[in-house]
Amino acid sequence: MGSQGIRDRVAIVGMGCTRFGEHWDRSADDLIIDAVDEACATSGIELDDIDAFWLGTMLSGYGGTTLSLPLKLPYKPVTRVENYCATGSESFRNACYAVASGAYDLVMATGVEKLKDSGYSGLAYATRPDDGTEEAISAPAVFSYLEPAYAEKYSVPRDVMKEVMTHIAWKNHQNGALNPRAQFRSGVTKETISAAPLVAGSLGIFDCSGVSDGAAAAIICRAEDAHRYTDRPLYVKGLALASGSGAGVMSSSYDYTTFDEVTRSAADAYQQAGVHDPRAQLAMAEVHDCFTPTELVLMEDLGFAPRGQAWKEVLAGTFDRTGALPVNPDGGLKSFGHPIGASGLRMLFECWLQLRGEAGDRQIETDRTLALTHNLGGRPGRCVSFVSVVGSRPDD
Repeated sequence: MGSQGIRDRVAIVGMGCTRFGEHWDRSADDLIIDAVDEACATSGIELDDIDAFWLGTMLSGYGGTTLSLPLKLPYKPVTRVENYCATGSESFRNACYAVASGAYDLVMATGVEKLKDSGYSGLAYATRPDDGTEEAISAPAVFSYLEPAYAEKYSVPRDVMKEVMTHIAWKNHQNGALNPRAQFRSGVTKETISAAPLVAGSLGIFDCSGVSDGAAAAIICRAEDAHRYTDRPLYVKGLALASGSGAGVMSSSYDYTTFDEVTRSAADAYQQAGVHDPRAQLAMAEVHDCFTPTELVLMEDLGFAPRGQAWKEVLAGTFDRTGALPVNPDGGLKSFGHPIGASGLRMLFECWLQLRGEAGDRQIETDRTLALTHNLGGRPGRCVSFVSVVGSRPDD
């Protein structure tokens, strides 16, 4: 049996997000407090009125006290979750289901990460022993496989692929330059991006997401209660999570041009939300652009472009902020940054701003009312994938 979904049964009524970046003068506690305070301020909800909390973090704390201590919570239930780079989305998913089940009326999902203090660099780091099928190489290296594999499968000249990767990075830096909360707020020329030093394979410095600190939070309630707190709630249309079996890295047929987990989670989320044509129905999408070729492949896995055609759509500007389907209008992981526990909620924060008309200089002009977030954790052929669809009107 597939997912039954909780379409329009719960709503987001408050959100907060810190600036992402190198916060050497701030602790994880400080960042949590800032994000939670903003979420409460946008909704007028007092912290004591929230029934239960979820915290997503990978490296910045263990157990519920990571949240309860800095917030001085009065013995409320706090659940700490982790699911690779989809940790923030996992916090949100569990909080939503708790409300939909009737267990709680008002909950908060949070995510935080202080990567700069942890020594985590995004390159090689210690992992648990495995069965020997997982590549013992860095994340940039394994994701770099996507670019030549895509070029070969769809007969795209390598110089054209370089132009495609450059455009994706350029787009996201242009968007991030308009975002006061982004880690990297300077537009970068295509010439600079193209000539950047290489990190792994064909991936240059500007093809890799930022390693950063940050926190984000969302307050969720029953849909029928939403207008008690805000006149512009976001309604949850679909939540889908797919965890892979690892068959990709073990199969000679896996060609590094798709994420099976993404196609499965997208199909599930679309079914729940009643989305049959995401390209035409979505106002925007926030996707997991950990590396530029990842974003390219995701455009096809999420149904935004036909197989083998996303590279043409990228060069045509389809996914630019002023294009037919804006992707990562806040700068994405590439420019906004990627504090692991907070990234999934940060994506929802941009949907919150855009669908409420509060995105300022980067505001998208559209009459569509649905937005998508996609969060991925792990690596090609062996990952988890989360997709959400949210909307500004019930029953859309």
